[in-house]
Amino acid sequence: MTGNTHEFQAEVAKLLHIVTHSLYSEKEIFLRELVSNSSDACDRLRYAALTAPELTKDDPDFRVVVLLDKEAGTLTIDDNGIGMTEQEMIENLGTIARSGTSNFMSELTGDAAKDLSIIGQFGVGFYSSFMVADKVTVTSRKAGEGDAFTWSSDGQGAFTIDPAERDARGTTIVLHLKDEAEEYLDDFRVRSVIKTYADHIALPVILKKAGEEGDGDTINTASALWTRPKSEITEEQYTEFYHHVGQAFDTPWMTLHSRVEGVIEYSLLLFIPEQPPFDLFNTERRSSLKLYVKRVFITDECEELVPAYLRFLKGVVDSEDLPLNVSREMLQNNPVLMKIKSGLVKKVIGELEKRARKDTDGFAKFWDNFGAVLKEGIYEDADNGERILKLSLFNTTADEKRSTLADYVARMKEDQEAIYYITGDDLEALRQSPQLEGFRAKGIEVLLLSDPVDSFWLSRHDAFDGKPFKSVTRGSAELDKMKDVDGKDETDKDKEETPNLSLLIASFKQSLEGKVKDVRSSSRLTDSPVCLVADEGDMDIHLEKVLKAHKQFQGEASQRILEINPDHPLIRKLADKADQEGSAGRMGDAALLLLDQAHIVEGEPIADPVSFSKRMADFMTASL
Repeated sequence: MTGNTHEFQAEVAKLLHIVTHSLYSEKEIFLRELVSNSSDACDRLRYAALTAPELTKDDPDFRVVVLLDKEAGTLTIDDNGIGMTEQEMIENLGTIARSGTSNFMSELTGDAAKDLSIIGQFGVGFYSSFMVADKVTVTSRKAGEGDAFTWSSDGQGAFTIDPAERDARGTTIVLHLKDEAEEYLDDFRVRSVIKTYADHIALPVILKKAGEEGDGDTINTASALWTRPKSEITEEQYTEFYHHVGQAFDTPWMTLHSRVEGVIEYSLLLFIPEQPPFDLFNTERRSSLKLYVKRVFITDECEELVPAYLRFLKGVVDSEDLPLNVSREMLQNNPVLMKIKSGLVKKVIGELEKRARKDTDGFAKFWDNFGAVLKEGIYEDADNGERILKLSLFNTTADEKRSTLADYVARMKEDQEAIYYITGDDLEALRQSPQLEGFRAKGIEVLLLSDPVDSFWLSRHDAFDGKPFKSVTRGSAELDKMKDVDGKDETDKDKEETPNLSLLIASFKQSLEGKVKDVRSSSRLTDSPVCLVADEGDMDIHLEKVLKAHKQFQGEASQRILEINPDHPLIRKLADKADQEGSAGRMGDAALLLLDQAHIVEGEPIADPVSFSKRMADFMTASL
């Protein structure tokens, strides 16, 4: 591959087109991205040197140098970090190396403001170089290796890689600036940009001019931001650190900075994003928090540091009590790390509880973005699940705005003993479910649970505030015991009996034998003719569907109960004909059609579409 020209990955070619056509509102961002990448390279080498100290023996002091050469029209960023091999150059600079490339392309909208955030989420800020440069060269030598290589491109669809000479490890990026970007050769302009965007970086960023004697000026504070007192840090500095550590372009919704002292000492600088990242629901559910030990970067893939349900957190955890040579194996089940994790979780939940009390509208926006993920903790976290449940917001049949369970309980009717809910995949479909008809008629509020985890946490928490959770799709709805919205109960009403109803039910039972568990009259239906429900001791309909989809359901599927609405005109007409001679076949077809209709409403496939179509055609023909 050496010395050859390579085509950019198709996704990169499209990205370059977007970037070079002024995606960024402020082109100075390119400098932040490149300095940040250099800082990360130094962090990774510092960690590698813990077990291989020979990698940094010849040059132990990390730094990033920005060199301005007005005569040549170039801006250079040089670091003595971990460097890259030839193959790593191809992977890191010629492709979008992080997972989710297809997701990346599907997320791009063509709207510059939205795409900016998406690009930031994929960590591809290096390509912002081409906003200000018509040619970029990257010369790199991997720490511990002797060969160096130069990557070069004009950003027009291809790049070359050639052998190079480099005396020491690290990476040098040379930007051949466009005429309209000459401002980035000005000492004052570049100094201002670096001070703004790189002051938080915990190694010196040095500014030099070509031909100038001396080592240059260190222009950033060069101390880890999380080690500094909160009183000395501005909101702008917090935001820029969030951009750096979270590879993000939005502003943080919440910043949490604290130092814990005592038996175990550690610092937290955590951020909750304003916008959800593209991979929030990735099946791997990985956190992106960075773990440091005594300000030395250790890893950004530490599953033991934060539970999966808080994977939206960005930021840094720095421990004083873990050994510097901590290994991946040592992190697993490490008691110090487990205590840090416990403290971190309690701190985050506590801050969310405060925000929920003080800023209900702001918390509602947070819930829109991350509520479905946070709710995973109700099921997974035995210690904090109850707190998360109290914090959670739910859609209900009573209002378009979400409510807490405490709000729901406060609104319960006097004769209501349970918290009713219905689960499903689609919120709007749940609102239209026939199982809710009787509850609406009685003025009973029902929770509409449409997140995937809802069916699972209900198996861990069977009650709230002494009120049991009860599915409207399981067992007897017991609605006949409750008063209607007019204050009357069923026994108060002059209810007209449906003639031959018992005969119709008996006919349906015979026709549907083996297909349903039972057929019975319904008190939960007011407008629909039929619906399917689970028996009292059987699994909830939606939960069984979810387990089947994830291949976690063993054994035969539970048969459902078909409930029929005795007041529906169709049911009344069928009951009228139930005792007529020769009606058995007609009743059988009607029963099968109504069962298929009930399956359709539940979003389930029809067992035999051909037979369903024929029966439907025969019924329509007979009625015309």
